[in-house]
Amino acid sequence: QVKLTESGGAVVQPGGSLRLECAAFGLAFNRYSMNWHRQAPGKERELVATIDSFGHTSTYADSVQGRFAVSRDNFMAILYLQMSRLKPEDTAMYYCHAVGWDGDTRLDYWGQGTQVTVSS
Repeated sequence: QVKLTESGGAVVQPGGSLRLECAAFGLAFNRYSMNWHRQAPGKERELVATIDSFGHTSTYADSVQGRFAVSRDNFMAILYLQMSRLKPEDTAMYYCHAVGWDGDTRLDYWGQGTQVTVSS
């Protein structure tokens, strides 16, 4: 059974830093591209960062470019999101998302989320 478990969410002051982790179980982690999404109350879900299966290529939303960094450890099957210079508008539930393929069938798996609150 596939399970993605996020951790690391917390309450942090503006300008602070956090590192989120997503531990993957039950899937061939190195065959999946991975994404971080976030959703704030009353807002649409936003794709924050993506990283390819090898960890060589990453992309970021304009809103976090230069402040967030996504990485992965394929041996340990863990996805990371290093967040710095946090702003109140970064407050949201953060979700990790695995995307893979079984032939022509796309596979999507989601974690339950971890809450990040940026507040003084």
